[in-house]
Amino acid sequence: MNILIADDEPYMLKILNAYFEKEGFTTYQAYDGEEALHIFYHHKIDLAVLDWMMPKVNGIEVCTEIKKQSKTKVLLLTAKGEADDELIALQSGADEYMSKPFDPRVLIVRTKKLLQMESLIYIEDLKIDMAGQKIFRNNKDLQATNKEFHLMRYFIENKGVILSRKALLDQVWGFDYFGEERTVDTHIRRLRAKIGDHVIKTHRGMGYSLEETHE
Repeated sequence: MNILIADDEPYMLKILNAYFEKEGFTTYQAYDGEEALHIFYHHKIDLAVLDWMMPKVNGIEVCTEIKKQSKTKVLLLTAKGEADDELIALQSGADEYMSKPFDPRVLIVRTKKLLQMESLIYIEDLKIDMAGQKIFRNNKDLQATNKEFHLMRYFIENKGVILSRKALLDQVWGFDYFGEERTVDTHIRRLRAKIGDHVIKTHRGMGYSLEETHE
């Protein structure tokens, strides 16, 4: 997912960028409001983290413009301490507001809540709705079967781990399943046809894995 970080303090940008990249986000950095809007107009942005007091165009104005043009989530940061600041921020359309100084880990948690990442997982052009048990590709419902969805969920829960056919049978089909192990290959082949051949990797003689990707 794409995060726009706009702040005129280079050190703050560096810190926030490091935290977001560690969580697998793709980041775009801006040092003023004008640059932030330029990035917004030229890239798909899922969340904009904006400092209020920026040169050229301030964070409130950037937020207002973003909200006029899209449904992009906006989180405003400020060192201002007036009682009405939060009200002004929310009235501009901001979805969340945080006062400086703050713990970047808290910012990450709030970001994930804003983007509903507790229930939505993004992998390249895929969106997996864990609560709704659906898989989307480029926002199109792939009509995944129950077994296909649960296979995908188990791969996500064990990202980077090679899973044997037996492990997949036990976890997806159940420990009391006594059918042929090759049924796993059939279901994975059908799942790959929907999500893309490269997402699930085959390890000959060992099993399958969902490899680390930029989400």
